[in-house]
Amino acid sequence: MLLHHKFIHIAKRYPNTLAIIDRSTDRKVSYSKALIASIILSRRFKKEQNCFIGIMLPTSAGAALSVLGVLMAGKIPVMINYSTGAKRNVEFAQRKCNFDLVVTSKKLLEKIECPRTPGMVFLEDIMENLSGIEKIRAALKAKLPVKLLTKFIKGKDPQETAVILFTSGSEKEPKAVQLSHLNIAANIEGFSSALGLGPKHRMLGVLPYFHVFGLTTNLWTPFFHGMTLITYANPLEYKAISKIIREEKASMMVGTPSFFWGYLFKSSPGDYDSITIAVSGADKCPDSLRAAFMKKHNIELLEGYGATETSPVISTNMPGANRPGSVGKPLANVQVKIQNYETGEACQAGEVGKVLVKGHLVMKGYFDDLEETSLRVRNGWYDTGDMGYLDADGYLWHAGRLKRFVKIGGEMVSLVAVEDALIKHLADGQECCVIEIPDTKKGAKIIAVTTQKLNRKHIQPLLAQELPNIATPKQFVVLSELPKMGSGKVDFRTTTEVVRKMLHRKAETSVA
Repeated sequence: MLLHHKFIHIAKRYPNTLAIIDRSTDRKVSYSKALIASIILSRRFKKEQNCFIGIMLPTSAGAALSVLGVLMAGKIPVMINYSTGAKRNVEFAQRKCNFDLVVTSKKLLEKIECPRTPGMVFLEDIMENLSGIEKIRAALKAKLPVKLLTKFIKGKDPQETAVILFTSGSEKEPKAVQLSHLNIAANIEGFSSALGLGPKHRMLGVLPYFHVFGLTTNLWTPFFHGMTLITYANPLEYKAISKIIREEKASMMVGTPSFFWGYLFKSSPGDYDSITIAVSGADKCPDSLRAAFMKKHNIELLEGYGATETSPVISTNMPGANRPGSVGKPLANVQVKIQNYETGEACQAGEVGKVLVKGHLVMKGYFDDLEETSLRVRNGWYDTGDMGYLDADGYLWHAGRLKRFVKIGGEMVSLVAVEDALIKHLADGQECCVIEIPDTKKGAKIIAVTTQKLNRKHIQPLLAQELPNIATPKQFVVLSELPKMGSGKVDFRTTTEVVRKMLHRKAETSVA
């Protein structure tokens, strides 16, 4: 079933249930009103000639309804990252997918200090200029029976593209990922079954929709089940979000480890009493974070794993089946195999290799990039570019990106393994990142980047107890904070550039 058709079915089934509580605007929208609003927007978007329409809006009722409206108009939403380099990201998306129209907000542009660019239209203007006739027509249309209403709404094939999302670009230029209605729907069905999700849940929605983790879990999952979605535009306002959880009695939340650290420090005991499911993803969840959340809120953080190209969830730990440190068991409708990165042969239980994934969750492909698609998807198997292993009980353990393995002196070293060892010796809430830079003697050398100053003489012997000498960092760099993507993930490319410049300046100063 098409995602927006599924929403119509849910809206007709639960017309009086609150679909969205938008805490940024203090706006409450029932499913019946959400249906009417999305129909109104669809009429406006139908006038656009191009099949793509850009959306650059913060997590809100307006953003959710705009996505619905674009799909109901028979168009494809292109989700644009506004967290860093918004103007550049708009222009990149427009060039890549050859479209002009971008739905955004005046308030957002003002807040992020982004200049207006050609093609931008403002949601505030659209909503303010609606005529009474438009509203009446949409209300009457929304009253039609489901079968008749879905005939009027564009789209027939679940294999059609439902969204264009861009990869994070933390390692190189972003790629435009095409996810179909089937991809996202199958993924929601898989992890909903694993976590026992249903209309009883109230979903905290603070993740940005330009990231697949936010789009699937914080937009489509609530609409798939008839949940109430509680939105707030800024996931970094930790204290405000903790207050919202307490007041709105959210029962489910998802986020990245960096966000969960913020929620932990800015919350008070009792704020999260209503939370029954909390899932951490996008980055490795530290043991210290799990322990701290359990101690303060009696909440078991469940770690999951996914990728933009897999809609995103591949595996997750579950209540009653949680193995801390692992990323859980693959979803029931997902196949995972571990392949030796040199021979291509299947790995045995416990043996680290490349993680390959198959199932309806795997993307249609990269837009206008057949070569890259063919390199990553073969015979239905998507090569995640990650390393990991399956244990004897079927739990998946993530060992890091293959690109985050570095060969030093002929030996393969996992930068993630070095980070795992290092983070054990940091204070709660402090972060670290391990990068590589070229070395004329050994090919590469490891640099430890932390957000707190460490005593090198003290820390190196401790790391040497867990790591081979070749993997033990000999150089430490302190940054006040690690560069992040909008999703909260560490931006490895920017971090490496920053550190290389710092070391270069230091070397020049020493010579001078």
